[in-house]
Amino acid sequence: MKANSFKTLSIRKEDVHKKWLLVDASEHNLGRMCSKVAKILRGKHKASFTPHIDCGDNVVIINASKINLTGKKWTDKQYISYTGYPGGQRLKTAQQIFDKNPSILIEKAIKGMLPKNKLGAAIFRNLRVYNDDLHNQEAQNPEMIDLKDL
Repeated sequence: MKANSFKTLSIRKEDVHKKWLLVDASEHNLGRMCSKVAKILRGKHKASFTPHIDCGDNVVIINASKINLTGKKWTDKQYISYTGYPGGQRLKTAQQIFDKNPSILIEKAIKGMLPKNKLGAAIFRNLRVYNDDLHNQEAQNPEMIDLKDL
């Protein structure tokens, strides 16, 4: 075999074909579901994955209000924010965030699994999370996928 017969596939931005996928979050564990969705958003499930290109698919998550956390994470898992002032560190539990808006839990989990740069911000914009089964992306005809098959 020739040494140069194996070429690494590197696609251009214009050659990316994005699909719209629909994920039902009901009865899924938060971290397990979000890691699979982050992989889809990043494009790592495709053979044409290129690290510096946004080659992932668009994902719509429905039923965020039916997400599951295992163990005592509803009360023990803490999200920390800082106001910018001395003594301004604020702690919220997962239950407090869930009571305010359940989709924030999923968004925070997925955002933490994406790159922390401009590309990560662009990839995160391909995510839509809805608390119930109604969504605004009917025009895109999202394809329902089962994360258990991935």
